Amino acid sequence: MCLAIPAKVIEIIDDSHARVEVGGSTTRQISTGLVKVNVGDYVIVHAGYAIEVMKEDEALQSLQDFDEIIGIMEQEDVKNA
Repeated sequence: MCLAIPAKVIEIIDDSHARVEVGGSTTRQISTGLVKVNVGDYVIVHAGYAIEVMKEDEALQSLQDFDEIIGIMEQEDVKNA
């Protein structure tokens, strides 16, 4: 299964790389060779590449949805332990 995650661009490193933040605590360097990004943009990251710039409200909603899914999965793990 493949998963693409919304992330916020916090630094432009060079013409083809940026640093992004996911969930307010994790940062990663990604390739921006497929899309043009600016600091503050939200992007969809897949396999280390920004593949699409997205609207902030959509990114925040997706991150909230991920948090809810993780919460449900953690509850199931506790039930099954």
